[in-house]
Amino acid sequence: MTTQTERPMTGPAQRKPAPTGKGGDRRAKSEVRLLSNLGHLALVVWAVIVIVPILWTFLASFKNTTEIFSSPWTLPGELRWENWGRAWTQARVGRYFVNSVIVVAFGVFGTMLLGSMAAYVLARYKFVGNRVVYYLFVSGLAFPVFLALVPLFFVVDNLGLLNSHTGLVLVYIAYSLPFTVFFLAAFFKTLPTSVAEAGMIDGCSHTRLFFQVMLPMAKPGLISVGIFNIIGQWSQYQLPLVLLSNAEDKWVLTQGIADISVNAGYEADWSGLFAALSMAILPMILVYAIFQRQIQSGLTAGAVK
Repeated sequence: MTTQTERPMTGPAQRKPAPTGKGGDRRAKSEVRLLSNLGHLALVVWAVIVIVPILWTFLASFKNTTEIFSSPWTLPGELRWENWGRAWTQARVGRYFVNSVIVVAFGVFGTMLLGSMAAYVLARYKFVGNRVVYYLFVSGLAFPVFLALVPLFFVVDNLGLLNSHTGLVLVYIAYSLPFTVFFLAAFFKTLPTSVAEAGMIDGCSHTRLFFQVMLPMAKPGLISVGIFNIIGQWSQYQLPLVLLSNAEDKWVLTQGIADISVNAGYEADWSGLFAALSMAILPMILVYAIFQRQIQSGLTAGAVK
């Protein structure tokens, strides 16, 4: 005979509580997994869309015209480096390449110097009209450059800088400043104020503080925005087309390649055209590959203050 105290107790109080939240956690994890898979799929599709045309262009630069049209997706029968040599010399790609290097070098240097100085002042100094000046710079991001081509042509012409590298460099600087100021102003705000105060206590002037203290600390951001400016100015076509229209010896690489593509329609030198395109693409790929880590660190350094 069992007593009441010996009876197994199976009431609600003695039952193990049912796990709560596990179903919601599973659903949340499945949703995250689904979004992650969709994101990876989108990246794969985007990579294919970008890489396949570049790879096809590079392979076509070693083919002849017959191979390009008869077997476009096969490897070239042999590496025809003469295509590259013909594009470099006969199509004057070498001259256009040097012009592009000169223009982009001075354009990026001026952009980074003026842009970093303006961004630093707007980010670290409080004065009347600070926000107005900042938003004037930022508003340039929303202004399409092709809308200003006609007035820009007459402004550069009135300054006597039409068909010159100087005029093109100045326009490149003005064209790239809005993005540079927008990017670097946010980056300079994340730099520690204590370091600047210590520099001022040690007797640094505002100029010395900027160039010797704050600018080295902003190196990741400078490298990131500098690479973006290099790529943007290197691939620019509209501005050189308008400002260097009557100076063929001063054409940049994009103009030269466009001229080759027009001539290729009549002379059928497609292999030379693809060789010229490869010459224009490879430097930017190398620049990005070399500075990839610096670009990523610069983009993420300002996320945590």
